[in-house]
Amino acid sequence: MTSPGRSPPLTWEFAVAGFGVLLLGGALAADQAWFDRHFLPIFAIQHSTMIAAEQGLRGFIILMAIMLLLLCRRPIARLLSRATIGGTLRVVLAAALALGTYELILRVRPLHPHDADPLQLEPRRQPDPRLGWTFVPSRSIVAREAGGAVSYSFDAAGYRVAAPGAEVDVARPTIIFTGESIIVGFGLAWRETIPAQVSALLGIQSADLAVPDYSNDQSYLRLAAELPRFRKPVAVVTLFMPSLFDRNLLTNRPRLGPGMVWQPAEQGWRLAALLHWLIPYRSTAMIDEGMMRTRDSLGALAHLACARGAQPLIVVPQFGEASTVEEALQRRVLDGAGLPYVRVRLDPALHLPGDAHPDARGARAIAAAVVARLRLTGAASASKASGNCGLSRSDQRKSELNPQ
Repeated sequence: MTSPGRSPPLTWEFAVAGFGVLLLGGALAADQAWFDRHFLPIFAIQHSTMIAAEQGLRGFIILMAIMLLLLCRRPIARLLSRATIGGTLRVVLAAALALGTYELILRVRPLHPHDADPLQLEPRRQPDPRLGWTFVPSRSIVAREAGGAVSYSFDAAGYRVAAPGAEVDVARPTIIFTGESIIVGFGLAWRETIPAQVSALLGIQSADLAVPDYSNDQSYLRLAAELPRFRKPVAVVTLFMPSLFDRNLLTNRPRLGPGMVWQPAEQGWRLAALLHWLIPYRSTAMIDEGMMRTRDSLGALAHLACARGAQPLIVVPQFGEASTVEEALQRRVLDGAGLPYVRVRLDPALHLPGDAHPDARGARAIAAAVVARLRLTGAASASKASGNCGLSRSDQRKSELNPQ
C-alpha cells in the first residue's frame, strides 16, 4: 500500500514515458521545413551554421527521448515517487525565488532592447521617446570596432558626417539615407561608407540618418521626422535584409501598428526576453503579421519620398546565395507590394574581420548598385528631382546586380 503523500511508481513511470513520447514525436515532426517556418534568418550567423545547429538540436532531443524511454524511465519514476509534497513545494519555491532574483538583477541594468547594443557603447546613443534612441549629436569619437580604430563624427542633428565640425547643408540637393548599422557604416571610415561613396560617385551631397539596431519602422519614423528639414531631397535610400527582419517583430522598441499608428516600446519580463533571445521561435501568424507591417512601413517610406519629389530606393544586400527562407521573405515583402528595390549579391568574403558587416569593398559594391539604379531612374541628376518616382510597378519588381 502506498504511503500518504507518495504516488505509485507505476503512475510516475507512465508519466515519464508519456513525456518521452512527446519529446520524441515533437523532434521527429520538427524537420527542416518546420524550422524554416518558425526560425528566421539571423544576420550574424550563416544559414549553413543555423541548419547544422537546428539539426544538432533535433538529434540531441531524439537521443534524450530514447534514453528517457529505454534507460532513465524507471529511475526517474522511482525518484519522483519518493518526493513528498512538502519537498516538492520547497523546490518550487526555491526555483521561483531564484528566477525572481535574476529578474531583479536584469532590471537593475540600464533599459535597452535585449537584442540591441547598450546605448553607452561607442559611438554613444541617447534615449528618444519617439524613435527609441538616436546618436548623441555634435560629437566626435574614435571607437574600436572589428579589430581597428574607427573615427565617428556627428553633426548637430545626429547625422554621421565626414569630420568634426562638418554639417549637412539642408538647403542643397541631398540623397538621404536611413536605416541601421550597415548604412551608418559600422567599422568603416566615413569615406568608405555607402552614403559617402554614393555621394562621391554622383557629386550630390548625402545625409546619413541611420542609427544602429533600427527596425524598418524606426528607419521610417526617423525619415518622417527629418525629411521636412531638407529643401531639395533627390532620393531616399533605405535597407531591407531578410536576416534583419526579426527586428520588425519586436515590441521592445517604438513601432508602427495597424494603420501606421505609432506605438511605444513594451518592456515585459526580462527573463522572457532572454529566453526568446536564446530560442528565437516565431509563430507563422506573428511572421505573417510582421511581413504585412513591414510592407506597410516600406511603402509609407516610398510614398513619403515621392511626396517630396525624391526617388525612393530599397537596397537589399545578400552575402552569397539566398536561402529559401530569405527568398520567400524578400518576395512576400518587396515583390508582393511592388516596392522599388535593388538586390546586391556580395561575395561572402566581403565582410569585416570577425564581423558580419560589409567591409569597404562590400560597401563599395552596394554603393555602385545604388548609383546605377539612381542613374537609371534619372534621380542621379539633382536638377531632375521631381514627383516622378521612377520605375513602373512591373519594372520595380526585378532589379539585381552582382558586383564582384
